Amino acid sequence: MSAGGGSKAIIAALLANAGIAVAKFVGFLITGSSSMLAESVHSLADTSNQGLLLLGQKTARRRATRLHPFGFGRDRYFWSFVVALMLFTLGSVFALYEGIHKLQHPEPLTNPLVAVAILLVAIGLESYSFMTAIKESKLIKGDATWWGFIRNSRTPELPVVLLEDAGALIGLVLALLGVGLSTVTGNPAFDALGTIAIGVLLGVIAVILIIEMKSLLIGEGASDADLDAICDELAAGKVQRVIHIKTQYIGPEELLVAAKIALEPQLPLDQVAQAINDAELRVRNRVPHARLIYLEPDLDRTTVASS
Repeated sequence: MSAGGGSKAIIAALLANAGIAVAKFVGFLITGSSSMLAESVHSLADTSNQGLLLLGQKTARRRATRLHPFGFGRDRYFWSFVVALMLFTLGSVFALYEGIHKLQHPEPLTNPLVAVAILLVAIGLESYSFMTAIKESKLIKGDATWWGFIRNSRTPELPVVLLEDAGALIGLVLALLGVGLSTVTGNPAFDALGTIAIGVLLGVIAVILIIEMKSLLIGEGASDADLDAICDELAAGKVQRVIHIKTQYIGPEELLVAAKIALEPQLPLDQVAQAINDAELRVRNRVPHARLIYLEPDLDRTTVASS
């Protein structure tokens, strides 16, 4: 994913959520619906989250320093992890608290049609944001399933926006059901139950994101397909085989490759250097995001021992 592509989806989500948060809060003030309050806080949290994702993209572009020689690419993982925590605390926990409170102390809704109208408009805006994220994600998803893309993507922003938008749409439907059933039956408990359901939904999404972003923050290696491709390209030319290899993403588009390779025996020094340069070039042509490659030449000890 290019930084620009990710930014487009993030900005679309930010603008949609900012407008929705204001509308929902006005709707809460008019109707007193706990579902509307939970959804307004949810949208406010999402708006803040998109701002943090943009901040992460900006700080990740800082130049490497002596203290951080591999740069700041993981800033994007860090801020995505913070987003997941905010979604859990500001979204899930607040919605659960508000729903339980309103269930224990029910209050009738006023002007519920205002809430319904706002929720329908919010569904339209959120759908636009969600479709933008889907469009951007398709550019890099390939043949993977959507769940596979969320689980295996080394680029954090689009999976975060996808899950946030999906959660927001489902949450809006739950809020609409809560308000609608409360209006039809005259029982405000349905509004409270809708709020609790929203809290549970946001909690599940937040936990998924926390697990995925923690894994990226700690450090993930190349995918199986990329690792096989890297090994294939290394074991060519004057390289007999890959003895040992480790990979790690130090940023969403920057893969570190460190390997010990067995070269043909009795190669002159200049040919050793050329063989290493050729191997690095082959890997970068096949896997462009393998930007940092460190190769240690050695002899194939198994061949030497058998001879």
